[in-house]
Amino acid sequence: MGTKLGEDVNAFTGNWVTQTSFSPPLVAIAAKKGTASSDGIHDSGVFSVNVLESGQKDLAFAFFKPISRVGNKFGDVEFYTQTTGSPILKDALSWFECKVVHEYDQGDHVVYIGEVVDAGVHRSGSPMTLQETGLFYGG
Repeated sequence: MGTKLGEDVNAFTGNWVTQTSFSPPLVAIAAKKGTASSDGIHDSGVFSVNVLESGQKDLAFAFFKPISRVGNKFGDVEFYTQTTGSPILKDALSWFECKVVHEYDQGDHVVYIGEVVDAGVHRSGSPMTLQETGLFYGG
């Protein structure tokens, strides 16, 4: 997932994402409270979701910790921006961008409801699932 941090951008690994509506197209994500990622989503009102392909476990694990951004790369992971200015990973299978329409600040995570404003597919393939990572929680 990604968001804007003022004039900068940020990306993080998350696994709590689900569709909540067809019309309008809405999704729900969760971000750990008190992190730069959650604060960025709250402040900017936008986020991106990068759907990784089966087999991209190393890419998912790379964003468990902060990665320095230089130009249009997080380390050696290239990204670009579209409608919201949130980062879209070039190596992701597909992506979508949302504007936040509601947030629920309860417990240790904030749940953001976002309306999809843009989306794209880089290639066909099978999306990675949490089961493939061997984890119960990814961020």
